[in-house]
Amino acid sequence: MRDGSIAVRRLSTRRTVLQVGGLTVARCLWPFAAHSGAAETARRRAESVIFLWMGGGVTHIDSFDPKPEAPQEIRGTLEAIATRLPGIRFGEPMREMAAVADKLALIRTFSHDSNDHLLSQVYTLSGRKVNRSQLFSEPNIGAIVAHQLGPRNGLPGYIAVPGITRPGPPPHNLFVGGWLGQRYAPFCVGGQPEQPDFTVGKKDPNPSPFAEEDLRPKELDLPPAMTPGRLHRRQTLRQRLALAARWLEKTAPAGALDGQYADAFRLLTSQRVRKAFDLADEPSAVRDRYGRTKIGGRCLLARRLVEAGARFVMVDYGYDPDYGNLWDNHNAASQNFPHISKMCLRGYHLAGMDRAFAALLNDLDERGLLDRTLVVFLTEFGRTPKINARGGRDHWGMCGSIFFAGAGIRRGIVVGQSDRHAAYPLTRGYSPADVAATILHLLGIDLSGRLYDRQNRPHPVLDHGEPIAAVLA
Repeated sequence: MRDGSIAVRRLSTRRTVLQVGGLTVARCLWPFAAHSGAAETARRRAESVIFLWMGGGVTHIDSFDPKPEAPQEIRGTLEAIATRLPGIRFGEPMREMAAVADKLALIRTFSHDSNDHLLSQVYTLSGRKVNRSQLFSEPNIGAIVAHQLGPRNGLPGYIAVPGITRPGPPPHNLFVGGWLGQRYAPFCVGGQPEQPDFTVGKKDPNPSPFAEEDLRPKELDLPPAMTPGRLHRRQTLRQRLALAARWLEKTAPAGALDGQYADAFRLLTSQRVRKAFDLADEPSAVRDRYGRTKIGGRCLLARRLVEAGARFVMVDYGYDPDYGNLWDNHNAASQNFPHISKMCLRGYHLAGMDRAFAALLNDLDERGLLDRTLVVFLTEFGRTPKINARGGRDHWGMCGSIFFAGAGIRRGIVVGQSDRHAAYPLTRGYSPADVAATILHLLGIDLSGRLYDRQNRPHPVLDHGEPIAAVLA
């Protein structure tokens, strides 16, 4: 590409339209695309959402629902520790979260009927039950939020940090806009993973939890010759985008294109937006508080993004090139994991999650952001109460633990009770659809409304589920 030129390429794949240095504007345009125009209603209690997505199936009995009176093959070797809530105990790795239990609405009866990773993850990410043919067809909760409420402050309506989880094998990208269209898929700060199938390749048997990730989107990097000033001075840019418009107008209303271009170039040129993605601005003490781990850095970036005005930020931490399928602790020979009770104490496992989550909640609270930010911890299911012969726990959709905190949520409560082995709910179970309904309700999105797909066919916002009244303030 010649210095000062902007190349427009129309590809037969229809995936890449415009390149400005290292930026693929077609990819960047979609998260900013014109939304449905749905008004934010008076019912809105939350301004932003941080969706703590731990894909793989976090063990509930070792974290938020220990059973100290159960036999050792159920409870393992970990202790149950006291929390800020009288009579409520957490698992030994959750010491920091125990100290902030009074900020949580903990649900111990997260329950559904599938033990399949893919089906359960899609259900949890979308609030819709699916079969194998629908793994990529249903929009994520974040996609619905982006569609209904749109971008804000120059930031995409749905951001994934980093957005590289690929369950499998073979690997599947379940972070999708579904029938709403690719424009509502998340803006993934991490791009494509170098190793999509994280079950492949030799792993260190005891990898370090410490990691300094570069979470700044490469799309924000202009080539040296293309300064923001020069970008703004290009009076003929709009004409050069005409080729892109011809491609885009088939999938987006022509009247919305000007707004899409403006939003895309705002991302490129806005110092405030660029600054929001830069963890280097954070003091060392804050970095240490979250933990200098992958999960710590991702949670910290989520706080920076909602502070800058992002609506929906998903913290994605599960399948990892260094740690493998770190929550999926069957302890098969290929996983090379220690006994589940020892695994949970590692700094990249429950112990690291504990530190990062507690730091996030405290940081949001101290900055006055927790009252307007809804924080939701989700995983697709729990793990089997009985530890298997290899020292691991298997898939268990019947019972698990999740939590809400922040905007519109009651503080310091535990909802639901599991049986003496944390195997089945003794009280009402709450499904992924109920969780999705609670999130959308708190954002003021009308659950009785209709969404229209790319063929203008109507769909319910959710086809089942209802807000969890017990957690609502």
